[in-house]
Amino acid sequence: MAPQSLKKNYKCSRSLKQFYSGGPFIVSSDGSFIACACGEAINIVDALDSSVKSTIEGESDTLTALALSPDDKLLFSAGHSRQIRVWDLETLKCIRTWKGHEGPVMGMAVHASGGLLATAGSDRKVLVWDVDGGFCTHYFKGHKGVVSSILFHPDADKNILISGSDDATVRVWDLLAKNTEKKCLAILDKHFSAVTSIALSEDGWTLLTAGRDKVVNVWDLHDYSCKTTVATYEVLEAVTPVSSGTPFASFVASLDKKGKKKKTPSQETHFITLGERGVVRIWKSEGSVCLYEQKSSDITVSSDDEESKRGFTAAAMLPSDRGLLCVTADQQFFIYSVVENAEESELVLSKRLVGYNEEISDMKFLGDEEQFLAVATNLEEVRVYDVETMSCSYVLAGHKEVVLSLDTCVSSSGNVLIVTGSKDKTVRLWNATSQSCIGVGTGHNGDILAVAFAKKSFSFFVSGSGDRTLKVWSLDGISEDSEDPINLKTRSVVAAHDKDINSVAVARNDSLVCTGSEDRTASIWRLPDLVHVVTLKGHKRRIFSVEFSPVDQCVMTASGDKTVKIWAISDGSCLKTFEGHTSSVLRASFITDGTQFVSCGADGLLKLWNVNTSECIATYDQHEDKVWALAVGKKTEMVATGGGDAVINLWHDSTASDKEDEFRKEEETILRGQELENAVLDAEYTKAIRLAFELRRPHKVYELFAGLCKKRESDDQIVKALQGLEKEEFRLLFEYLREWNTKPNRCHIAQFVLYQTFNILPPTEIVQVKGIGELLEGLIPYSQRHFNRMDRFVRSSFLLDYTLGEMSVIDPETETEYRKDKKMEEVKVIASVSAMEQDSEGVDQKTPSRKRKSQKSKDKSNKKRLVA
Repeated sequence: MAPQSLKKNYKCSRSLKQFYSGGPFIVSSDGSFIACACGEAINIVDALDSSVKSTIEGESDTLTALALSPDDKLLFSAGHSRQIRVWDLETLKCIRTWKGHEGPVMGMAVHASGGLLATAGSDRKVLVWDVDGGFCTHYFKGHKGVVSSILFHPDADKNILISGSDDATVRVWDLLAKNTEKKCLAILDKHFSAVTSIALSEDGWTLLTAGRDKVVNVWDLHDYSCKTTVATYEVLEAVTPVSSGTPFASFVASLDKKGKKKKTPSQETHFITLGERGVVRIWKSEGSVCLYEQKSSDITVSSDDEESKRGFTAAAMLPSDRGLLCVTADQQFFIYSVVENAEESELVLSKRLVGYNEEISDMKFLGDEEQFLAVATNLEEVRVYDVETMSCSYVLAGHKEVVLSLDTCVSSSGNVLIVTGSKDKTVRLWNATSQSCIGVGTGHNGDILAVAFAKKSFSFFVSGSGDRTLKVWSLDGISEDSEDPINLKTRSVVAAHDKDINSVAVARNDSLVCTGSEDRTASIWRLPDLVHVVTLKGHKRRIFSVEFSPVDQCVMTASGDKTVKIWAISDGSCLKTFEGHTSSVLRASFITDGTQFVSCGADGLLKLWNVNTSECIATYDQHEDKVWALAVGKKTEMVATGGGDAVINLWHDSTASDKEDEFRKEEETILRGQELENAVLDAEYTKAIRLAFELRRPHKVYELFAGLCKKRESDDQIVKALQGLEKEEFRLLFEYLREWNTKPNRCHIAQFVLYQTFNILPPTEIVQVKGIGELLEGLIPYSQRHFNRMDRFVRSSFLLDYTLGEMSVIDPETETEYRKDKKMEEVKVIASVSAMEQDSEGVDQKTPSRKRKSQKSKDKSNKKRLVA
């Protein structure tokens, strides 16, 4: 097998960043994107792959409400600052802002016409605004609590507005009423707790209201009577009706057939509820029948601990049959779709968009093809992402506390296995193919900080814990298709260190295992009996990571003393020390058959190293916090990093592509350079100057302008050349002129080109040049110095002319000749200065050019004196 070539560069190809931090969100009318709050910013997220299409930066304001215009061109936002802002989604600029409520705005809704915006405030008021004018058109008061829900009737001809409040009431408002007392059409007060969600049926005459009193009330808007009350026995956060003609309607119809009850289409209303239990339930209003209930979901609460409850917080039915969008309390978007099977239809989770991952503690690639990435965060579950789309494919839930470490392998039967260590002091073995837990190991008395599979036989794995022990777990006799997890057994146990074990690694031949600890040492043990081989001493701080070399008899350790060391297994001596990180090195892993390695640390950096030369080849800064997790693909050698900033970055080797790009650029540069030389030979100065700008050759640009200045009719040719430049090229021209203007031998060319440039460009275009202020600050002082020097020489020349005139050496210049000379001085200022500098070197060279008196005139004057 031929040795791999050394890698010189990596590029970050994809990133998964936080795009939703909880709070308000709104879905576009076609379901293509979601506008959601992320801290003080608003992210426009693609609903297909959770990629952030654009970001609207906020103004230090926590968002409380969002709304979209019917045509999805305008976005409305409000926050704790009480400012209501209107954003243009094409330019991402705020086009209008006003303040209305006396407290934060808790909800917003846009009229079907797009001309009115309704806002619900914590000040117990409901206001309606003219979108174009920004003035208040309606003022409704009457609620005794915070108004959290607001809804326009979808029919633009029915001018009613519905609001729900924490005072357990729902009010219906008339937008056309002129009399203040008739503005409130009805007060619906069947709830006993805060109203959390309101929705209208497809025909617009049935109102659904859900609250924290665990019921859904169904109202008839003809007479505002309560048709029925459905007890759901859970705190509800969202209710949404089922529209006809959708896959959900077909699903409900099939469920109705199973119920074997008579249908009364005129009275039936089907709706979906979501709440604290984290399950989707479908109801029929007649008889208060629950037609469907999920058996479990990924956020179903298995314990009674109130702090661990993470149910649904909101929901919306997506248009174009895209499914049901549900939002969880841990910042995830679930999209449920109806899948039709041969026997029956079922509701499945078709997509999961993770808005926030929290701190990432560990990650590994899955399978031989490395299409998936398993990620451990500050949660009790492991999230598995599709590397291609960076969307969460599924989760592995079962631990009762945070997952701290994980490792993966491919078994002899071809199944992908995952082992996880948790803060609940257990290890779990998972079959990623069936997404089920097949084994649980107990026995540790501390947090399990590190786990590692065998590299060759896959018949065991090892774990290191905060109880300072190292355990070897057997995988013999375990059924990978088991539905129920079995208890894992240990082969051997040893008290390995004096403090917590942070990292473990197994050798390629499964004969050795290495441990790194808080006690600043690493130890090597012989398997399977865990016989001590050697202790590696030399680090000044705790060891975070250990790994065996794939080819040599050595092991690599990363420590909190900012160094990475390579040790000999035979005698425990330190072979190499690598310094370069500015903070603790948290992970290090070999690549390129052990000739290189990558490391990451608390300084947020990823570094690429050469083992033989001890040289740091490249450093990458793509994280804003500590990089705790590092995964390297065995086949593709793709690198993944994750850390405290909740960002996952994927890195691909770009050595070959960079080399091709460099060769292609060099070849193109040579061809363009030859084209430039041909243009100069053909006297095509306009083309030559443009090519010189494209190739970034300032000296060639100077030579071309200098050559033009020496030719007759140079003004027209320079103007023609300058008119062919783009805005970016004008910026480069000003940078070149700034440099030329500082040099005495080039300043006259700079001033002449600058003069022509200002004649061509109007001031409105000059101010649009990027960085023009800084460029002019560099041009003005030297230009003033040049003109001062010119003025001194001009005054000196007047004295010289006067002296020579008094000496009767030259005739004084006429007024016409003076004006002509003065005009030439103004056009070519610096050229005149240079000529005067040469004249000042000696009067002898300048005198022959003056008008001398003839000898005949001198004799005449002498004769006149004698006669006198």
